[in-house]
Amino acid sequence: MQKWRCKKCGYVYDPEEGAPGFKIGTAFEDLPDSFKCPTCGATKPFFRKMRD
Repeated sequence: MQKWRCKKCGYVYDPEEGAPGFKIGTAFEDLPDSFKCPTCGATKPFFRKMRD
């Protein structure tokens, strides 16, 4: 599964680790539009897909 990085703070959303309040294994694309970075509060548009 693809990892995504927050442009504001560098937090990495890794589906294999999940995020507070979301199930492990949830793809970034499947997170609700209301998802915010747990570190800085940035919204989904501030995340960029990481290269393999």
